[in-house]
Amino acid sequence: MLNRVVLVGRMTRDPELRRTANGTPVASFTLAMNRNFSSQNGERQADFIPCVVWNKAAENTAKYCSKGSLVGVDGRLQSRSYQNQDGRRVSVIEVICDSVQFLETRAMASQRNTMMDQMPQTSNQFDDSSFYDVRNNDMQKDFDNSMDTYDIMDDDIQF
Repeated sequence: MLNRVVLVGRMTRDPELRRTANGTPVASFTLAMNRNFSSQNGERQADFIPCVVWNKAAENTAKYCSKGSLVGVDGRLQSRSYQNQDGRRVSVIEVICDSVQFLETRAMASQRNTMMDQMPQTSNQFDDSSFYDVRNNDMQKDFDNSMDTYDIMDDDIQF
């Protein structure tokens, strides 16, 4: 069986670096990428894909990337579920990144940030908040909170 994902997109928010109970670094972020086609009204649709990266790559991603950074990820899809604070079962599909490639130089990132600071505050195509509002705002909150105690033991893996 093959489970391989390669994506290129922009980060919708700064990566969130956390540590598991045993101290392993883990960073989570969301990638936005435009679809190759436009809707009937001419607007380009975007997809927002949650990503997780572990260990030294997590630390480097959190240190060198920020909202709007252009990155490439190589990894695999993983599904998991957990029970939220309301007792509801929540399912999540995310990319577990084996590598995160920084696809812009520091100068390019600095120029992008300067341009963004000069633009009037309007909707940003890399802001995924509307996506989560449309779907399930609790899902993002619960996903973010679930990383506080995210620890995988070999006995927890079902296969």
